[in-house]
Amino acid sequence: MDLIVGATGYVGTLLTRALVAERRPVRALSRNPPPVAAGGPVETVAGDVLKNQGLDAALTGCDVAYYLVHSMEAGAGSFEARDRVAAENFVTACQRSGVARVVYLGGIEPSGRLSAHMGSRLEVERILMQGLPGATGLRASIIIGAGSPSFRLMVRLIERIPVLPLPPWRQRRTQPIAERDVVRCLVRTPRIDATAGRSIDLAGPDALTYAEILSGIASELGIERPKVGVPVFTAPAFGAVAAAIAGSDTELVRALMGSLGADVLPRSPDAAREISELFGFNPLGFMRAVRRALADWERDEPLAAR
Repeated sequence: MDLIVGATGYVGTLLTRALVAERRPVRALSRNPPPVAAGGPVETVAGDVLKNQGLDAALTGCDVAYYLVHSMEAGAGSFEARDRVAAENFVTACQRSGVARVVYLGGIEPSGRLSAHMGSRLEVERILMQGLPGATGLRASIIIGAGSPSFRLMVRLIERIPVLPLPPWRQRRTQPIAERDVVRCLVRTPRIDATAGRSIDLAGPDALTYAEILSGIASELGIERPKVGVPVFTAPAFGAVAAAIAGSDTELVRALMGSLGADVLPRSPDAAREISELFGFNPLGFMRAVRRALADWERDEPLAAR
């Protein structure tokens, strides 16, 4: 049995579908689980990692647990403290139940100063891997997919702003990865012994500047926008404006922008090749990933630019 903690989020939803497609028994832990048909492909259990509720019941009979919990919202107390407590509760419950094979999805560490959110992601990975030596920490930068918050933000900004604003971080580089490839790695990780006890960077084959990423998306949308350099960049203010334009949550956008002041590149320059060797497939290039993401998007809703 595979347990998914965070099954209702963007990646969790995709992972649930992929595991069900492989006929793997799946259980989802949720604070408010939706009703499901008896005998359906996914079993649901009510619980809350932060309140340390329902974890033992959720882990009973499981041999793999996916931990996809992230705090992006504002609220009482710091999100770092909430993430820390939740991860510690989960580790203790796994130790009690004997579930050693845990897979966590976090983010690639930037080359410069860590944002609070990225620092918290890395701390959660450390907590899981120190408490559960068989755990695997997967790290990804920008995920290119129809439901990816960062990809959707960029598409909406390109669609809705008559120019292409390029703040000072436009020359910073990152290595995006296709949504398909992240899900494949998640699905295959517990079945590959060589992934146990490791932190692995997930990256596509193309290292790009943020300006190149925005231009590539605009090109695939068929939009021509004059590029305008923005000499001053204040992340909180820019995040609020971007969220309003894109119709996104302000705290989420600010969290996504928190690491834009530095390169966000995998630790190995051969990360894409290493994924191929370890997981058995070649990661998609950036433009192929963008085409797939836009096609998936348009199956559910129209794009204003097309």
